[in-house]
Amino acid sequence: MLFFVILSVMVLCGLVVVVLTQPKWLFSTLNGKTRGVLYSVETSKPVIALTIDDGPDAKQTPKILEVLSQYDSHATFFLIASRVPGNEDVVQQILQSGNEIGNHMMMDEPSILLEQDEFERRLLEAEETLSVFGETVWMRPGSGFYSTAMIEIADKHGYRIALGSIYPYDPQIGSAWVSANYVLWKARPGSIIVLHDYGKRGERTVEALQVILPELATRGYEVITLSELVAQGRN
Repeated sequence: MLFFVILSVMVLCGLVVVVLTQPKWLFSTLNGKTRGVLYSVETSKPVIALTIDDGPDAKQTPKILEVLSQYDSHATFFLIASRVPGNEDVVQQILQSGNEIGNHMMMDEPSILLEQDEFERRLLEAEETLSVFGETVWMRPGSGFYSTAMIEIADKHGYRIALGSIYPYDPQIGSAWVSANYVLWKARPGSIIVLHDYGKRGERTVEALQVILPELATRGYEVITLSELVAQGRN
């Protein structure tokens, strides 16, 4: 009995280490086996994609854009469509600053819990809102979990699902210092960073980017959108 308890603890600890460290082999495996979902891009070029979820936010998104502009960086903003009305000018500012937008569904909720028909309905409802600003080709399911059916539905409507290879758990860990140092620790060519906007999360992202972007620039990295990263990569 004691052996199985020890074994269970060891397995649990191993899983925690994998989740927290997000090793490169894990994302290489996922990229290879999860067709239609992007975690990172194979490239030797010093380029990294920055993605920011959950906006737009009238207060924090412009601050994020200001920091990006200061360091000549760009990002893909995965927008929650229900937050767009009243913030159309913020969305325009995102695009006019050389960034791109992606579909992050209608609400801040786990997309995996939706029935297939409801997932498709809400995906298209969000697309209707976002299409006013131009074509969107990237989508990210709420909470990041997905199924084969979701991949197929997204593909049917011209979307590719994108997650990421550097996720500092910024919604769960309320520390900009942790986010910044985690991102800088994991930064590699072809990485995709996931940070968050809206309210306190956006406030922490502003603070974290003020550390991340100048340090990445010092290391010779260019911070770009998902579409730009894919164009420069080998996949």
